[in-house]
Amino acid sequence: MKKISLIVCGILVAVICISASADHKLNSLHSLEGVWELQHQFIYENNEVQDTLYNLDGYRQVKMYSRGKVMWSRFNPVDSDEWFGYGTYNLNGEYLEEQLEYASNSMMKIVDTVQVFRFLLEIDDHYYSQINLDSDGNRYVSENYKRIE
Repeated sequence: MKKISLIVCGILVAVICISASADHKLNSLHSLEGVWELQHQFIYENNEVQDTLYNLDGYRQVKMYSRGKVMWSRFNPVDSDEWFGYGTYNLNGEYLEEQLEYASNSMMKIVDTVQVFRFLLEIDDHYYSQINLDSDGNRYVSENYKRIE
């Protein structure tokens, strides 16, 4: 009887370990950790995509997430202002929250009025969208990124 109990316990432990390992692999596949490049933006009406704004020639925006830190930069050949920021991020359920510690002058003007940037997050293996919601919880614009590393 002791042998059967030990075998059953051993099988149960193995199943739990395999399940935890599979969950970890799934979560790491959908991790925000890495380097992402903006592909385009969606404009919403009534929570439905109404238009897509593609990047102009020469426009680049890259975000990097690592161990709770976020850093991003934007280059727009038709805008002489610098745009970049650095701070912390947190995943809170289905939301991405970013709090910048320092940023370019242009961005600091926005940071002075918005302490925490909160987005609805949709993510898969190679893409993620950070979606802005209005005060009623409706989608109005999203930035859509592709993993580049």
